[in-house]
Amino acid sequence: MSSNRGKTPRLMGEKRQKKQPVKRKKAAPAKRRRAATPAKKGGNVFTRFFRGIFRWITRLVWIVGSRVALIGGLVVAVAVAYFYVTLPPVTDLLDGRTRGSVTILDRNDKVFAWRGDQFGGQISADTVAPALKNAVVATEDKRFYWHPGVDPIGIASAVRINLREGRGPLSGHGGSTLTQQTAKLLCLGDPYDPQKWKNEAAYEADCRRTTLWRKAKEAIYAMAMEAKYTKSEILTIYFNRAYLGAGTRGFEAAAQRYFGKSANKVNASEAAMLAGLLVAPTKYAPTNDLKRSQDRANLVMGLMEDQGYLSAKEAAVAKANPAQLSRAAQARAGGYFADWVMESGPAFLTNDTTEDVIIRSTLDQRIQRAAEDAMQYIFETKVRAGSEAQAAIVVMSSDGAVRAIVGGRQTKVSGAFNRATMAKRQTGSAFKPFVYAAALDYGFTPNATVVDEPYCLNVPGSGEYCPKNYTKDFKGKVTLTQALAQSLNIPAVKVSEEMGRDAVRKIANDFGIESDLADGPALALGASESTLLEMTGAYAGILNGGQSVTPYGLIDLRLQGDREPLFTQQGGLGERVITTEAARSLTYMMSRVLAEGTGTRARLPGREAAGKTGTTSAARDAWFLGFTADYVAGVWMGYDDNTPLTGVTGGGLPADIWKETMVRVHEGLPVKPLPMTVPRQTPTFATETNTNTNTRPRQTNRRRDPDPVERVLIDILRGVFGN
Repeated sequence: MSSNRGKTPRLMGEKRQKKQPVKRKKAAPAKRRRAATPAKKGGNVFTRFFRGIFRWITRLVWIVGSRVALIGGLVVAVAVAYFYVTLPPVTDLLDGRTRGSVTILDRNDKVFAWRGDQFGGQISADTVAPALKNAVVATEDKRFYWHPGVDPIGIASAVRINLREGRGPLSGHGGSTLTQQTAKLLCLGDPYDPQKWKNEAAYEADCRRTTLWRKAKEAIYAMAMEAKYTKSEILTIYFNRAYLGAGTRGFEAAAQRYFGKSANKVNASEAAMLAGLLVAPTKYAPTNDLKRSQDRANLVMGLMEDQGYLSAKEAAVAKANPAQLSRAAQARAGGYFADWVMESGPAFLTNDTTEDVIIRSTLDQRIQRAAEDAMQYIFETKVRAGSEAQAAIVVMSSDGAVRAIVGGRQTKVSGAFNRATMAKRQTGSAFKPFVYAAALDYGFTPNATVVDEPYCLNVPGSGEYCPKNYTKDFKGKVTLTQALAQSLNIPAVKVSEEMGRDAVRKIANDFGIESDLADGPALALGASESTLLEMTGAYAGILNGGQSVTPYGLIDLRLQGDREPLFTQQGGLGERVITTEAARSLTYMMSRVLAEGTGTRARLPGREAAGKTGTTSAARDAWFLGFTADYVAGVWMGYDDNTPLTGVTGGGLPADIWKETMVRVHEGLPVKPLPMTVPRQTPTFATETNTNTNTRPRQTNRRRDPDPVERVLIDILRGVFGN
């Protein structure tokens, strides 16, 4: 029994010993196989070396890169934090203009022109028409509501497009988000400083520069904005500051400018047109090319449909009813007039204003259209194709209130050369009424006579001066009325010399011709220069009975929101220049110019009118100025480079333009007689005179036999004026 108990432990021990070696045998071959694996794959000492180097470089790059990224992230975070604390409240960023706006109203208080930077007032992204908000997001940044200010997907897409189109990665498409665009509008927080920048244009050009450093700064500033403001607030800033063409800043100003309504009320097609302006405001401005702007709007509506902002039906309806300009925007009335009015006010409240200003003016849009249409009609029907001749028109009331100005053939302009107010040209025979005004004011009547005959003067320093008539002949004894109607040169010079050039010059100056007038006898023939506006104003003085007139277009000027104007009309009626009777007699004489003289082509059907033609030496300038009982109008025609006109005189195309203008201007107005005095049919002359031009003769109606001294004086006078 004992021996059996001793065997049992031994047998168990042997089993344990047998199991242990088996485990070791199984483990040993496994280790050998793992050790042999690299050798089977071709590993050697060189492979192991380079793999080690690669692992070391990878670890080094990871370590350095992670630390650089960490440091870069910290720098970006600090920069974002810096801009975050410097960003002002949203309300301080809505109007960033460096100058104000000028809104110009016509005589009926309707807006017809805008100047300066228009700002329609602050609007909010929460109150604008939903279609407008959607159009802007769909066009400019479809992931606006999901990115933190920078859109890596958009940047990568823009770089790919730029490279594919052969440009640099930062040239062309920028991949900017709406937040980045807003940051650029804010010039990354750098305000305009007149001491630093030459002008506002230079400042804005610098704000638009695209460099790698500036793009990086722009991205940081955009992220700071995203941290500081809500998405709605960022959109609000953008909606108020974006430039949208035609001098408009912000969508409210643009909606008012183009459609005559608030940005809160625009429909889908109008919203799409406004959003379409963002890519190129001047190019796509509807006032420049409405069709191009409508085509661009169609593309925007397509984006809105693709992104779910418009259903297919809504998009189709919007495209079928494209946005149209308001009547005021479509008319673009009075560009020349608006420019002139801007110059007539103080610069700090007009061209250089930092305030928003309202100007009430004398413009009549109906008369402005009449003048523009008349010019276009004559040039289309009576002027040869390809002609570069220019023309200008001024229409005013007898008190000097200017109702229309056309400064050239291109009527829809702003800031262009205004031939009606800026061009000083020789007036030719259009100056002669002032010569005869001197004679009439001295006491002569329209039936006084003067001899048209060969006539020469010795001009000190210049030699002999012998005026010639345009027709190269002589008419003999003619009345003053006939001399003016036929525009005879010799009688005009004779009357001027007898009355005295100083007297003629003073009357012309007093009537408003401020240009330097000639000193020699050619003064009577319009050798001096003047503007069309001055000449028309001088003729207005004849119509109103002999009072001087200062043409004016500004009625009053006030700051937006104020009721009381800062200043009012600067112009109108002035002092008396000639007697009322002299003015009425001169009006009669000028009426005969249209009835039987050089201005017959200007006759108005069924309405009395008076005027005068004017053609300068070599036909470089042609004029027609005249008036009815209601309005005065002046027309000039010529070339900007003084090239002579071919076959054109004042009684030709200028008279045609004048007639077409006045027919349109008087449409629907009652017929009124001219304020004129028709003289007796027998020739008369002053009964008291003196050859000394400093002494005025006095007209009397009482007939008596002259004494011997008077007879001598009358004989002298007859030598000039005849019996």
